[in-house]
Amino acid sequence: MGGAVSAGEDNDELIDNLKEAHYIRSDLVERAFRAIDRADYYLEEYRDNAYKDLAWRHGNIHLSAPCIYSEVMEALDLQPGLSFLNLGSGTGYLSTMVGLILGPFGVNHGVELHADVIEYAYQKLDLFIKTSDSFDKFEFCEPVFVAGNCLEIPPDSRQYDRVYCGAGVQREHENYMKNLLKVGGILVLPLEEKLTKITRTGQNSWETKKIIAVSFAPLVQPRQDINGKTRNVPLPIFEVRSLQDLARLAIRHTLRATSGSPEGRSKSRVSFPGARAMHRYGPRFKRRRLHRRRVDSLILRDSAIPSLAELRAHGAPRESEDGEEEGDEEEDEGARGKCGGRSCSSRRGKGARGDEEQEDEEEQVARDEEEEEEEEEKGKGEPQGEPPVNILRERILGLPLPEPLKLYLLYYREK
Repeated sequence: MGGAVSAGEDNDELIDNLKEAHYIRSDLVERAFRAIDRADYYLEEYRDNAYKDLAWRHGNIHLSAPCIYSEVMEALDLQPGLSFLNLGSGTGYLSTMVGLILGPFGVNHGVELHADVIEYAYQKLDLFIKTSDSFDKFEFCEPVFVAGNCLEIPPDSRQYDRVYCGAGVQREHENYMKNLLKVGGILVLPLEEKLTKITRTGQNSWETKKIIAVSFAPLVQPRQDINGKTRNVPLPIFEVRSLQDLARLAIRHTLRATSGSPEGRSKSRVSFPGARAMHRYGPRFKRRRLHRRRVDSLILRDSAIPSLAELRAHGAPRESEDGEEEGDEEEDEGARGKCGGRSCSSRRGKGARGDEEQEDEEEQVARDEEEEEEEEEKGKGEPQGEPPVNILRERILGLPLPEPLKLYLLYYREK
């Protein structure tokens, strides 16, 4: 499933394409997608395919198409502090994006059938925390994964605000999935070849909405032991953060809020990963292209209208001071005939107005191009090939604290 949008050269261009096709519609979802490079969840030898709008599978490792993840993220209507359960959590790509929105006081759990995929997911999660600059731009809810079949969750397990299932759900398992939700919660799942959003509006009431047609591998049915019983898969525990961890979160939040990061409403133009690409390929860039097209069309349109000097050079009647044309009535009639029943003076007036419009458009384009050149000159002054400064990290390292405490505040990050 996939191929709804064209391939991108990098993660930002892929997100631009998803936005243009209206798969990504909210700023919150866009920020999460830009913060995590999809290619980081591919095996190294397959990274070249990461920015295509296609699903990818290698052994037990699987990623859905970007357009599917976009629709899922939008349908979940995520908010900070909610609890989320990902059934078939796979590489952890979706769970990590969700964690950027849930924040440190949310709950982020996943159930995955294959133990080797869980190991892979934790490797990718560890890499994200230790090396990605995006980690310092968000308050993150780390996902926790358990191995097992999601159809073997005990019926008395705790319920969640948001649930997603990444495998095709048979109709007989629909109620089982619904019972994982709190009242007011949202369940998104592939049901009978349609990505479906189910909202629990009451203890026994639901609202269902079909989103798009999809094709998912079906859920694996539970295996029974020799006694005909299936084993239970306990969900992760809802843990309360330690006082030490809360202190770290509070310090990092304060430093982030006062250092001009996205959460502190920075005045910096680059507010999150990919913002520079958004600036170039966003609405303003489209307006610039539109200005150029308008100017080109004006030039082509007005090239067929003779200027006042050209008309005079070819002996066209001149206007007197009181605005009346010199020449007899026959010449006037002939001129009107050549102008299609309209006076040539009105045509010249329209041509003049067209010239004024053209000049205005050209001036606007010139101003836009000057701004582009200024931005390029600023970019030339920046060191090439070096990542932007991580302000939060710099502020922590500058605190008058023991080194072990600084490392703790940095989550022992490698960058």
